[in-house]
Amino acid sequence: MERYYQKEIECAPVEELKAMQNAKLVKQVKHVYEHVPYYRDLMDKKGVKPEDIKSTADIYKLPFISKADLRDAYPYGLLAVPLSECVRIQSTSGTTGRRVVAFYTQHDIDLWEECCARAIVAAGGTKDDVCQVAYGYGLFTGGPGLNGGSHKVGCLTLPMSSGNTERQIQFMRDLGSTILCCTPSYAAYIGETLKDMGLTPNDIKLKAGIFGAEPWTEAMRKDIEASLGIKAYDIYGLTETSGPGVSFECSEQTGMHINEDHFYAEIIDPDTGEVLPEGEKGELVFTSLDKEAFPLLRYRTRDICVLNRKKCSCGRTLIKMSKPMGRSDDMLIIRGVNVFPSQIETVLLEQGYTPNYRIELDRVNNTDTFDVYVEMSQEQFSDTVKDITLKEKELASALKTMLGINPKMHLVAPKTITRSEGKAVRVIDRRKLHD
Repeated sequence: MERYYQKEIECAPVEELKAMQNAKLVKQVKHVYEHVPYYRDLMDKKGVKPEDIKSTADIYKLPFISKADLRDAYPYGLLAVPLSECVRIQSTSGTTGRRVVAFYTQHDIDLWEECCARAIVAAGGTKDDVCQVAYGYGLFTGGPGLNGGSHKVGCLTLPMSSGNTERQIQFMRDLGSTILCCTPSYAAYIGETLKDMGLTPNDIKLKAGIFGAEPWTEAMRKDIEASLGIKAYDIYGLTETSGPGVSFECSEQTGMHINEDHFYAEIIDPDTGEVLPEGEKGELVFTSLDKEAFPLLRYRTRDICVLNRKKCSCGRTLIKMSKPMGRSDDMLIIRGVNVFPSQIETVLLEQGYTPNYRIELDRVNNTDTFDVYVEMSQEQFSDTVKDITLKEKELASALKTMLGINPKMHLVAPKTITRSEGKAVRVIDRRKLHD
């Protein structure tokens, strides 16, 4: 039976949700215009005043905010409340240039943790569960968000952070963890380590995993589910909008329900900025409807996806977003061809390889070089050099069919590609250094 953390909102009639969004948006636009000079200037340049926004139907009139604005306004330029009302910051990991810093009032943290609690309950979590949080803590939002959500649900919370994988497994066994929260690449690594320790999913009590913070494919989901003996749920979020829990997967696993009482989603054409109708593929844009300290209006996420409001078997009426199908900014253009790393991962898993791979790009004599390094399993590694060369050719051919471009394949020994305990580094692009 499907459980809900806040049924009255998660299963509210769509008209009610829309009325709530309209009221919150009008209030939020006024709040931002009055308290954020940076955004007020953007609105003035566009010739739009708060009174022009009467409902979400008018949202297209507002200017967009992008990561570039966040860097320009760093650190306090987008703050909408006095600093004395803020109780925490979080920051994005690994961006170049100035980091993005998001501010939170206690109210903002409560809302964020409620969103994460909804995700945990959707994955079957109750106060009788043991929730092991192996996302990074600190400035990264993954650990603190799921930690707070787990507390709200009443789970026994293991604030492990990432790393020290054998200790993770020891705690998992000793304390009977039933829910694991971490990045999908780290979940895959925990599954691998479990096997290396001579253990099987029967030696642990996990039933569900909540994985996000990086792209992962359906094939990788099946791999993780098999290696840990769980059902794996997707979760989505951005530091800019609070962190994980902006949207989450239910038992149907056909997309992630957006917490529409807190976030208004649009899909736009990434080139023109025009709002696209429901069901069209484009760039996801979010507006924070009730954040106090750091409320972003029309924030361009760069994630490419589709929204749909088809009836869901879980009973939730919240609109769904598809898994991001790549990003308008992590798309690789190789010899004029658009390539997403997730396409490469899909082919590798279909062909029976591990999802441990690295793409290396360079430019030699004005031509892009495209090398893909893939780890073999122990069984594949025992093949002869001749067999391995043949396998490299077959894999290159399968990738050419998917991408329309020929990579140079390198099958390498097991465990030789550096494992990630946070976000996996999949692409090394040396071309940028020469351009």
